Amino acid sequence: MTDDSSSTKPWGGRFTESTDAFVEAFTASIDFDQRLFSHDIKGSIAHARMLAHVNILTRAECDSIVGGLEEIHVDIERGEFVWSTELEDVHMNIEARLIERIGETGKKLHTGRSRNDQVATDLRLYLRDEIDRLCGALTRLQSALVDIADREADTIMPGFTHLQVAMPISFGDDMLAWEAMLERDHQRLQDCRKRVNIMPLGAAALAGTSFPIDREYTARLLGFDAPAGNSLDAVSDRDFVIEFCAAASVIMMHLSRFSEELILWSSAQFNFIELPDRFCTGSSIMPQKKNPDVPELVRGKSGRVVGHLLSLLMLMKSQPLAYNKDNQEDKEPLFDTVDTLKGSLRVFADMMPVIEVQREQMAAAAQQGFSTATDLADYLVRRGIAFRDAHEIVGRAVRLGIDTGKDLSEMTLDELQGFSAVIGEDVFDVLTLQGSMAARNHQGGTAPEQVRSAVAAARQRLQDRQ
Repeated sequence: MTDDSSSTKPWGGRFTESTDAFVEAFTASIDFDQRLFSHDIKGSIAHARMLAHVNILTRAECDSIVGGLEEIHVDIERGEFVWSTELEDVHMNIEARLIERIGETGKKLHTGRSRNDQVATDLRLYLRDEIDRLCGALTRLQSALVDIADREADTIMPGFTHLQVAMPISFGDDMLAWEAMLERDHQRLQDCRKRVNIMPLGAAALAGTSFPIDREYTARLLGFDAPAGNSLDAVSDRDFVIEFCAAASVIMMHLSRFSEELILWSSAQFNFIELPDRFCTGSSIMPQKKNPDVPELVRGKSGRVVGHLLSLLMLMKSQPLAYNKDNQEDKEPLFDTVDTLKGSLRVFADMMPVIEVQREQMAAAAQQGFSTATDLADYLVRRGIAFRDAHEIVGRAVRLGIDTGKDLSEMTLDELQGFSAVIGEDVFDVLTLQGSMAARNHQGGTAPEQVRSAVAAARQRLQDRQ
């Protein structure tokens, strides 16, 4: 006996029994892919206009379809659209509502396309928009860091290697280092966008369509750079999702590293910065605690995004051509990556402009650990001593400092001349923190003059984007 309930599905003609209830829920994607509704409707409107352009639809049919889709868009935005698991996904939900609203003409919309090229188009439209928003979020955070760099160009802090004091640097220079990382991130997203902005629509299920469609026309309507060149690849390609998640993983790695510095700097042991209370929490048992929850959470969320990248690589690694149902699993990792990255960039851009810089504590920390030792070695080299010999001389001076509890700048001239007779009274000019920092006055150096020059260049670069 034939079960006609399968005919409620748009694809139900070939089936003789209805889908198992659990399988229906298990295979449905409507719970998460409904966020593509705006892009799905945009793609459908362009497809309908193309069909009218090549005389597959009449102008009246096209107008009816476009009007119906625009009304559905309004219904969804108002929260008046009821999503059905039985209809599986965003595409079939919208199509079914369109047919219900405008009648038989709605059934003509799917001419010359498949859900395979439809979903790939939706994803690309969605990701293109999100990349643009993320680039704006990156620019906002970069601008905040450039402002701090300008304000703190003269602020001295210890620069570290191996988390050991290395040399005095400008705190503004440190902020510009993070801005430079974010600039590369911005470039990666822009480069990724070029490969996102290719249109799959017209590839249909996998081999194109027998209808005389005009893919170039549709691509222009949707703002794509070009239609995809191969229909098999067009419907099965998810490289653009993987590439985006790879770029997002690098951004989150940068934010995680930045978070680590903020966590260290805000600790009592460093006390370089004070995070605003509104970006911290307390302890339920220890009343003195002020926990840097925002940077800690961003540091943790970086692993989440990297995990999504790995899951997408595993999703695709064994798939034959062309489209496979596995690809339904691309959306949740992508959506969560976008949401996590947007949230992390927003909270950093909100938090960084209002951190309090503890300048005196930074300078005191820079005074420790013989941070001007390299300056003394450079001083000796300028007086004719080979660098390796100068390195040895300064190493012995540092040993004395460790034994006596004196910084190099605190030693007497007689003590320093005991290591080399070429040392003169002017040595103390290079042993000050300010002198050490100012001496590195070349492009990319930490001298305040160079920091301000880099700030001006960064500001111009960020303004040129707008």
